Amino acid sequence: MLLVSVEDVRKHFGPEPVLDGVTFDVRPGERIGLVGPNGSGKTTLLRILAGREEADSGRCERHPAVRIGYLEQQPVFEPDRTLWDEARHALAPLVALGREAVEVAEALARQPEGPEHDRLAARYDRLQQELHRHDAYNLDHKIERVLDGLEFSRASFAQPVASLSGGEQNRLMLAKLLLAEPDLMLLDEPSNHLDIEATAWLEDYLAAGEAAVIVVSHDRYFLDKVTNRTIELFRGTVESYRGNFSAYWRQKDDRLLVQRRTYERQQEEIAKTEDFIRRNAYGQKHAQAEDRRKKLSRIERVPPPREIVGPPMAFPAAQRSGDIVLRAVGLAKAFDRPLFAGLDFELIRGDRWGILGPNGSGKTTLLRCLLGRTPPDAGRVTLGQGVDIAYFDQQLAALDDAQPVVEAIRPEGRLVEEQKRRDLLARFGLTGDVASQPVGRLSGGERCRAALARLAALEANVLVLDEPTNHLDLWARDALERALARFDGTVVFVSHDRYFVNRLANHLLVVEPGRFRAIEGNYDTYAHLVREGLGGPVEPAPSREMPPSEARVPPGADAPASERPKRRFPYRKVDEIEADIFRHEGDLAELHAALALPDTHRDGDRVRQINARIEATQAELAALYAHWEEATELNW
Repeated sequence: MLLVSVEDVRKHFGPEPVLDGVTFDVRPGERIGLVGPNGSGKTTLLRILAGREEADSGRCERHPAVRIGYLEQQPVFEPDRTLWDEARHALAPLVALGREAVEVAEALARQPEGPEHDRLAARYDRLQQELHRHDAYNLDHKIERVLDGLEFSRASFAQPVASLSGGEQNRLMLAKLLLAEPDLMLLDEPSNHLDIEATAWLEDYLAAGEAAVIVVSHDRYFLDKVTNRTIELFRGTVESYRGNFSAYWRQKDDRLLVQRRTYERQQEEIAKTEDFIRRNAYGQKHAQAEDRRKKLSRIERVPPPREIVGPPMAFPAAQRSGDIVLRAVGLAKAFDRPLFAGLDFELIRGDRWGILGPNGSGKTTLLRCLLGRTPPDAGRVTLGQGVDIAYFDQQLAALDDAQPVVEAIRPEGRLVEEQKRRDLLARFGLTGDVASQPVGRLSGGERCRAALARLAALEANVLVLDEPTNHLDLWARDALERALARFDGTVVFVSHDRYFVNRLANHLLVVEPGRFRAIEGNYDTYAHLVREGLGGPVEPAPSREMPPSEARVPPGADAPASERPKRRFPYRKVDEIEADIFRHEGDLAELHAALALPDTHRDGDRVRQINARIEATQAELAALYAHWEEATELNW
C-alpha cells in the first residue's frame, strides 16, 4: 500500500515557486533521505506531508490508517511535567490500551457464557495482540532505552521539563517521536544537538525499526547508515534515486553525464538548424528553411543538466613552516570539572588532525588552549618556526555584523584591493549584492562561507577550525573538503561530521572520559579499532624534539633539542602515496555503499566477504597514512 502519495504539489512564498510540481510516493519500509541545497524547500515539503502547511495546488494524500509523526522544531511541553512524565506521555495510547484490556478482562470475568461473553473474549484477544505487538508490558524499559540512547542521564529523568536546556528539549521531542512509533516519521535534522555517540545510536534505532522515514539531514554519514532511497529536491521539483547518500552521489554523476551529452547534442543541432534558417530564409532554399523553422518550433527542448554546483572553494598556497608545527606538554584544564589533564600532543607539518568527543568534553577549550586564547591550568604549548595560524570559530565571532561582507573579511592591518576581496568571496559562493550587504543580514550558510573566505584571506599555513561544516549544505561541505584536502599546510579541526572527518583526517585525537586516544587514520579507522577493542591512550611525545632555532615558546620556557627521526618505510614520493590513498578511500567508499544495499544483507556470505575487504582496506589505509606522514616530514 502507499503511505503517502504526492502529486504535482506547488507552493509559493514569493514570485518564484518553492515547490513547482513535486510528485512522489512513500511505501512501507522506505527510509528516504530528502536532499537539496539550502533554501530549496525541504522543510516546507515536510510540513506539507505532516499536514502543518497547505499546498497552493496539487494533492498530498495520506492513507487513512497511517499514523504520521513529525519532529517539531519548536518544543511545546506541559511545564509541570518531568522529563520522564513527558516521555511517557508519548505512550499515552498504549497506556490507554492497557487500561482498556484490564477493564475488558474484569467484565469478562463477570459475564456468564453467551454471545456477550464471546464478544468480550474476542475483544480481549485483539487487545492482547496489540499490546504484545508494541511490547506494551515493558513501557518503562522502552522509555529508559530511548532516553539512555539519546544521552539523558538517569539523574535528569526527574528534572522538570521547563529546566532543560534548548538542546535537551529538542532531544526530548525526538525521544517522544521515537517512543510513539508512528508508521511514517518525518525528521528534519534529527541529529542536531546530538553528539557522535547519540547519533550512532539513532542510526541503529532507525535502521532496525519498521517505520518508514523521510529525513532531512546534512549528516552524510547518517544518511548512508539509515536511508535506502534518496529524493533530491532542486528548482522546485524532485528526482528519485535508489540507495543511500553515497549511492545517490554516484548515480547523480552518471545522470549528469547523460544529461550533459543529450543537452549539448540538441543545442548543437538547434544551432545548426537556426544557422541554416538564417542563411536561407530568402534564398533558393527558402522552402527548406521554412520547413526546418516549423520543425524547430515543434521540437521538445531538452532541459539543461540538473546540476547542483558547490562553490569553487580554495585556500592559498601555504608558506613552509618548521617540521614540528606545535607541541603541547602536560596540558591540563578544568572549569567546574576536569576537562583534560596530562595531555602531550605534537603536530607535524602537513598533518590533518581531527578532534572527536562528546558534547561538553572540552574540544573547543582544547583548541583555544593550543592557540593561546585560553590559558591552560598546567603544561605549555610551543609553536614551531614560521608558524602562522588562522582560526575558524564556530560562533563566527571574527565577523562584524555591522560591516559589509567585503570589508569584514579583510585581515586587520593589511591592504587588500576590494576586487581581490570580491574575487575571494566569489570563490566561496558569495557574489553580487551579497558582498555589499552587512554581515548581520546573511543567512547561516552565507555567514559561514564568509568566515571561510576570511580564513583564506589570512594566508596562514596552519588552519584551526571549530565545526566548520555547521550551516553548510551538502555541496558546500564537499567543496570545503576538497579545498582543505588540496591545502598544503597543516589542519586541526573539531567536527561532528563523520563524513567530513573520513575524507579529511589522517590522525584523530579522541576525547573520552578521563583520557585521550590518538588514532592514525580517519573515523572509519577509529570505529574499527573500537569494535576490535584496540586503540590506546595518547602516549607521551616521542623523543624527536623541536630544534631551538624553530621553537617559539612562552616567556620563561625553553624548547629542548632533538634529532631527526629515522625512516620506518621505504622512500616514496608523497604524490604517489596520496594517489594510493585516494584509490583506497574510493574502494572503501564503494565497499560501504555495497554493504548498505538491501540485496547484500540477504546474502550472509556476501556480507562477510565485504566486511573482510573493508577491514583489509582500512588496515592498508592506516599504513599508507603513516607512510604519507613520514614522507611529508622527511622528503626534503
